[in-house]
Amino acid sequence: MVPDMRRTIIAILVAFLSASCSMDKEAELKEEILEAYDSPIRPGYEGRNPYWNKFAIKFMYAPAFDFKEVKDAVSYRYTVTEDVEENATSWSFTAEAPYLSLAPIWRDIAVGNVSLKVEALDNQGNVLAVAGERKFYRDASFNPPYHEAVRDYRESAMLALICIHNMQPIQNWKDGPVPDMSYQLNTYAAKIIGSTISSEVLLSKMCPELKEDALKIAENAARFLIDQSRPEGAALEFFPPTYYGNLITSGIDRNKGKTMAMEALTAATAFLDLYDVTGKQEYFDQAMKITDTYVKIQAEDGSFPIKMDFVTGEPVNAVKAMLHPMLEYLQRLEKQYGIDKYNEMYRKSEAWMKNGALKTFDMTGQFEDARVEGLEPYQNLTNCTAAPYATFLLGKADLTPEELSDAKDLINFCEDQFVYWESAEKKYGVQHYHTPHVVEQYRYRVPIDHSACNVANAWLSLYEVTGDEIAFMKAKALIDNITVMQNINTGMIPTYWCNFLEAEDWTNCTLLSIQTLLRMDEMNSCNMTGQRD
Repeated sequence: MVPDMRRTIIAILVAFLSASCSMDKEAELKEEILEAYDSPIRPGYEGRNPYWNKFAIKFMYAPAFDFKEVKDAVSYRYTVTEDVEENATSWSFTAEAPYLSLAPIWRDIAVGNVSLKVEALDNQGNVLAVAGERKFYRDASFNPPYHEAVRDYRESAMLALICIHNMQPIQNWKDGPVPDMSYQLNTYAAKIIGSTISSEVLLSKMCPELKEDALKIAENAARFLIDQSRPEGAALEFFPPTYYGNLITSGIDRNKGKTMAMEALTAATAFLDLYDVTGKQEYFDQAMKITDTYVKIQAEDGSFPIKMDFVTGEPVNAVKAMLHPMLEYLQRLEKQYGIDKYNEMYRKSEAWMKNGALKTFDMTGQFEDARVEGLEPYQNLTNCTAAPYATFLLGKADLTPEELSDAKDLINFCEDQFVYWESAEKKYGVQHYHTPHVVEQYRYRVPIDHSACNVANAWLSLYEVTGDEIAFMKAKALIDNITVMQNINTGMIPTYWCNFLEAEDWTNCTLLSIQTLLRMDEMNSCNMTGQRD
């Protein structure tokens, strides 16, 4: 056989074997993906937490519901039926209790709205009573491929940074420490103006040509927050305001003169960012003063009130704050600056989250523009608590097997309740929501870029810790869609990923998108060299 022909045959065989291996790998991954969805997420019957899904409207993982046993019943028939007008398909199985998961039939159930009925049976198979009924949406599982990135991650991040920088209300900061309130979101001062500072600091590091302007903007914005902060000796000394002025929801009675306890941390983080690039001690000291105030207001059980009177510091309701922002912040102080004097606050905060939020699995939403009191447990669950909390756990140097398991549960919960890999919803015959996406909370089921980043970052952290390829694939699918959603001309990354809704730009949301794109870019670079942190 001539050498050229031999080489050709070898090349064909190698290609065939590679394709076969690829197909085998793809089949293995698909089975692994589907198998994961058969397992319910922290079901109440395990005893670790109550049933958390009373208000859930959709499921990707096989759910289990809090249906009670019926006297004299010996078994229970589970029947799931499509909610369609004609020729509805049903799926059924029998089990020994009414509160178990739908795993035996979960893979068979078609995507769409369905009705579940659990009937109690006697030893003859006769129906004694209905143990429970529930309607929900059987959601589509992860099934790649999705959109590929349409632009380099770093380039996408840079365009978004420059887009924020060029906004007139941002440029306005160059004239002095006074916000341009035509950008009404400045009314949420600590969150939005704090994020503006961090955004401009990041731009100053990435773009030398704009460094001078960016730092001028950042320092004037920082001066505004410092000037508006509570004076030394006040109950909440050095805390910047959550609400400024009377715009949007800042002007309503429940928010006037109030502050959200955890939002001062956005400003403290911004001051640290500004210190890192300028070396000015004032900003570091301001962050530490804010941190010291947190020490003073933490309750003995480790909790903080979610909302307080900005002058007196008194709680305005009995609701407690979710403490993942505090844990992430204190984690940074120790990792980056070696500061361990807040270890007691850290320990108490961590214990409160573990013994409260995690034990109940009530990952409740706490937003400054939404009502936080008067809600039933589990009525407003959100990825904005669960995903960052998972990321915090995965970032621990002394991560335990139990914490790794908890982090996985939190991430699966986020996918189950808030991620949509597909969406059939249309308006005027047009796709309403851009997928894949992540909705923010039960009471605001709108896809938000910040939420997509929350969940994507948790998956990236899981990948870094465990090497889980599927976690990386899921994160990439969401992050790639950021580049798809980004305005090709202006670089704006819209906060809302849906048609027929104004493409508003929340600075804090865009900042997280930028940081996530840069993280993905860095991980890609590491993977190309065969390294992973």
